Amino acid sequence: MSATENTPLPKAQPPVKFTGLKLSAPKKYAAGVPALISTAKHIIEETEPGRGFKTLMRLNQKKGVDCPGCAWPDPDDHRSALGEYCENGAKAIAEELDKKRADAQFFKQNSVYELSLLSDYEIGKKGRLEEPMVLYKGEQYYTPISWDNAFELIGKELNKLNHPDEAVFYTSGRTSNEAAFLYQLFVRQFGTNNLPDCSNMCHESSGVALGETTGIGKGSVKLEDFYETELIIILGQNPGTNHPRMMSALQKAKKNGATIISVNPLQEAGLISFINPQHPLEMLGSGTTLSDEYLQVKINGDLPLFKALIKLLYEKEQTNPGSVFDLDFINNKTKGYQDLIESIKEYDLEELAVGSGISLSEIRKVAEIIASKKKIIACWAMGLTQHKNSVKTIAEIVNLLLLKGSIAKPGAGTCPVRGHSNVQGDRTMGIYEKPSDSFLNNLEKVFHFKAPRKHGYDTVDAIKAMERGKAHVFIGMGGNFLSATPDTEYTAKALRNCRLTVHVSTKPNRSHFVHGEVALILPCLARTDKDIQASGPQFVTVENSMGVVHSSEGTLEPKSNKLKSECAIVAGMAKATLKSETTVNWDELVSNYDNIRDVIEKTIPGFDNYNQRARIPEGFYLPNCAREGTFSSIGGAALLTVNDWEEIKLESNQFILMTIRTHDQFNTTIYGLHDRYRGIYNERRVLMMNKNDMQKHGLNERDNVNIISHFNGEKRVAERFLVIPYNIPEQCLATYFPEANVLVPIDSYADRSQTPTSKSVIVTVERL
Repeated sequence: MSATENTPLPKAQPPVKFTGLKLSAPKKYAAGVPALISTAKHIIEETEPGRGFKTLMRLNQKKGVDCPGCAWPDPDDHRSALGEYCENGAKAIAEELDKKRADAQFFKQNSVYELSLLSDYEIGKKGRLEEPMVLYKGEQYYTPISWDNAFELIGKELNKLNHPDEAVFYTSGRTSNEAAFLYQLFVRQFGTNNLPDCSNMCHESSGVALGETTGIGKGSVKLEDFYETELIIILGQNPGTNHPRMMSALQKAKKNGATIISVNPLQEAGLISFINPQHPLEMLGSGTTLSDEYLQVKINGDLPLFKALIKLLYEKEQTNPGSVFDLDFINNKTKGYQDLIESIKEYDLEELAVGSGISLSEIRKVAEIIASKKKIIACWAMGLTQHKNSVKTIAEIVNLLLLKGSIAKPGAGTCPVRGHSNVQGDRTMGIYEKPSDSFLNNLEKVFHFKAPRKHGYDTVDAIKAMERGKAHVFIGMGGNFLSATPDTEYTAKALRNCRLTVHVSTKPNRSHFVHGEVALILPCLARTDKDIQASGPQFVTVENSMGVVHSSEGTLEPKSNKLKSECAIVAGMAKATLKSETTVNWDELVSNYDNIRDVIEKTIPGFDNYNQRARIPEGFYLPNCAREGTFSSIGGAALLTVNDWEEIKLESNQFILMTIRTHDQFNTTIYGLHDRYRGIYNERRVLMMNKNDMQKHGLNERDNVNIISHFNGEKRVAERFLVIPYNIPEQCLATYFPEANVLVPIDSYADRSQTPTSKSVIVTVERL
């Protein structure tokens, strides 16, 4: 423990402080003038306006800076001269350009305990980190440390371990391809596959389901497919807040004649209507209506909904064979059809409708729409991936697309919309606890060492290993591990059990203050910063949600000369740890990132002529067997699967709760205290509840309640939330993370993907 006997332990969760709740009616459209005002406000308040707006004009442009926010793709052809960014992208840039500094003087004046009393929002507003900092055992204040001494400390602690598997190496989705490749190479030369990442907590369920059914754990569509599709189904996703630039693609799809069906427990403004800020004349009107049909399913009601749709489509197909299903595609490109149909016959439509929360008449109406369409895109995000049955749900969606022949054709396919900007690229680069033999064989061939073959820890297993004393060193390449993970108090205990915790970061976050016996903060360059190495200025590459690899190059002078790039930090750790045993010339690789891309090309299929293609302004597409229709990695045929459904049984006083983001939030980064589209202002500790449920349980607006989760006889409590009436299905609740992460049990996760069930928490509500 880092605290002395007389010093209080740093808080895993800050004390409850209400900040002044204000409510208004939820918005019926997204973007428009309010988005422009919000963008300007954040830039002006956070940084020098000239510097900020100049940077925004380069954001997501060809040969520009890739947005450090979401992974929505950039157009292959035309990029808007007015700015190829969204409101939340501007907030992310404002965070990077923050004029405040969390320097040595800041840490000298603020103890770890004092900082732990701040909210995540308050911590994030303390400014950019300037130099490496260390917290020694028993101390209460971080103090400066040189880079060489920091690397030496890391190498010493790693080499003291009894086995490499006693270390955990986490990665967030912001890390570039080049840094991610070096990181996994260092970790595997050290001797372990303990490479958990943020995918484990977000889209692992998508990767498992798609890998098994289509042969690749990625989506199959390109952005241009949205412009020629007939039908888009959006599930468990809130593009207005989480992927705002997606709304431009949806608007274009609508203008080209597409139908949009939205499936979500909440009515989200970004699925209702969109006013494009880049079209001044639209500001005068009501914008483009996006959703033609809006199905407000119960939380986790998507699987029975799709079973009902498939059953109805099959019944219609039987009356006129070949009129609904694509029989040629089914016969030539899939297997498992008969088993699927036999399983569907066993379900009762009324029971499926009740399970979904949607009336059977509404489901029939949607089935009629789907029956007549041949080009269908299904999009989803974490509203689908964070349930116990998430892999089955996504596989059932794939079933519908395969039955319609809506994969491997223009205007059709799967589209899991990733959150962080390079989370997909990190996985492509080998950030994975279960690497394939072919990947490890290539590593061994290129770098001449024996790669570890034993599968490593994913995020849940890593937390358990640290809590149980089986892992003693934690290194986080980006991210805010404590606030991003489930079961906050359990995770805090796990981190405190470590001998050393290391965080590579741009700004302070809560994970810096809930730490091991010794803790290091290593400050890195941001996406917008110039990266100068021995050979001169460098650029990096990233991969977006649709498999496009493209460049990103910072142009701003770093505010401190003590910042290092993530690539340089990885190389420093590797040299200090591996010493003469490494087979890699780390200095040569980091001196010129072209050298890193050269070895990536030799190691990972699809990166032929990497350096040449990385300089193509619009980037290049990676191979995709589902998009190409070969399904080569699973024997040449996509798999139709049987996915059992069991209804979640709630007692009369129980609810199913999902954690969500506010509009002023991206992952664990809190930009502000407002959720504008939902009409919730200046407060994050709110609990959204159906009015009928409030009346039934004797609750009034703004009542103060504790939320209690129930799992395997265990109770977890999130203290003091304000109840507000909201348009959400009965016995369903919603509130924000990370405040509610304490409720998500460490042992409650999706089957086969082990993604924490942050969208399926069984709770009761206790009035205070």
